Amino acid sequence: MMDISDLVKSISLFKPETTLIVTFLLAMMFDMAIKKSKNIAGYIAIAGLVIAGFFLFQQTGANYKAFASLLVVDSFGQFLKFIILMSSLIIIIFSFFSDELHNAHTKLGEYYTLIIGMTFGMFLLVGSANLIMIYVAIETMSISSYVLAGYTKEVKRASEASLKYVIFGAISSGIMIYGISMLFGLTGSLNLFEINQFLAANKVATLPLLLSGLMILSGFGYKISAVPFHFWTPDVYEGAPVTITAYLSVASKAAGFAVLLRFFKTGLLDSIPGTSEAWQLLGNIDWHYVIAVLAVLTMTLGNLVALWQTNMKRLLAYSSIAHAGYLMMAVSVMNDNGVSAVLIYFFFYMLMNLGAFFVVQLVANKLNSEDIEEYNGLGYRSPVLAVCMTVFLISLTGLPPTSGFIGKLYVFSSVINSGYIWLAIVGVLNSVVSLYYYVKIIRNMYLRDVESTKSKLVFSPITIAIVLMLAIPSLLFGVYFTPIVEWANYSMNIFVGN
Repeated sequence: MMDISDLVKSISLFKPETTLIVTFLLAMMFDMAIKKSKNIAGYIAIAGLVIAGFFLFQQTGANYKAFASLLVVDSFGQFLKFIILMSSLIIIIFSFFSDELHNAHTKLGEYYTLIIGMTFGMFLLVGSANLIMIYVAIETMSISSYVLAGYTKEVKRASEASLKYVIFGAISSGIMIYGISMLFGLTGSLNLFEINQFLAANKVATLPLLLSGLMILSGFGYKISAVPFHFWTPDVYEGAPVTITAYLSVASKAAGFAVLLRFFKTGLLDSIPGTSEAWQLLGNIDWHYVIAVLAVLTMTLGNLVALWQTNMKRLLAYSSIAHAGYLMMAVSVMNDNGVSAVLIYFFFYMLMNLGAFFVVQLVANKLNSEDIEEYNGLGYRSPVLAVCMTVFLISLTGLPPTSGFIGKLYVFSSVINSGYIWLAIVGVLNSVVSLYYYVKIIRNMYLRDVESTKSKLVFSPITIAIVLMLAIPSLLFGVYFTPIVEWANYSMNIFVGN
């Protein structure tokens, strides 16, 4: 039971989420009250996210089980909440410059409020330490994302994307809730801390524990686009507005990986200190191997299928599946170095992936197409944009001197240091494959239609400034990455209780 002092402390640590709820309500009310401004809800959303960020910063160093262990406030959650917050902020700014959204709607109030609603759901998911809370948080973020995926409802592919997203979401949620019910039947609790104590004190049949774990994993796998739960990703990414595709590829994945790591460390970690650096997991199941196999399947399928794509959004969709595979490599080692590698990779992935999607949006605004062939000669039609896109693509490949190289370096280091040499080799081979389809875009920009009579593409100084604000850090952090690494190392310890 929760006493008054615990409730007061919990509410004080719930300020960022409370701010998001207030922002959600204010954005709706102002949108209805002020008819003339199309983006009023967007401006309120930005203000609300900044205030939420301030309250989140105040939680630095906090380690607390809030609301009777429903939610956990710790430095690990804080890091990923900042990733989600920054992604939401960047996406709202992108949305101001999206012709796709503005041509389809006279008002965008619901769009901005749904982004805030989705951010709130992801905040809950990152801190959830109770299986039902995890389920509620996933549904909270999913409902908003279903609507946002089909927001340009006049476009046929958008309605198809939204419907597919709902169907796959419903199936994965059903499988996950069945797995949760099995785990509850085995342990008599939904709280991850209590489940951990029960598994440590009692012998549990291996098969039901494996089945329930795999079923719960399917719900997490759906959020991070891991194979074989990835089928919705290409169609949804292609059909949704570019802004939402970018948002799902970063923020939704961050929340998914947060809950995946918390589930294993809080629920299944053997708290008796061992000699090994790796987490000693309860039960007789080798979860390291299960996650490693999923990582191999995910990055291999993502990279191989991306080779044949001609639509930029679809190509980046399969690319994001492959990146989920790289991140799962770091998860599979299940130690603090792996967690640190995931956090470092996510920060750099946010910069390069959102940057690449913004370039796709700007080109689509001008040419009304997302086809790779439309990028022919872009290096001469819009030199600054093409240089920035090249930086993003090289960073996504993981080549020096970009931040993507540093992200992959820490992921591969964590895998090699844990003795999974074979997994690192598969990861390197996959990175070589990914180089082909990323370089194909660079080739089109600089070597195709060089002497073409196509007109130059002129973009506003503000949009060019936004692209540069993402491209410059992608290069800068490739050389000077110490602050991000130190932040990640500070944040890698997931709270496992007393």
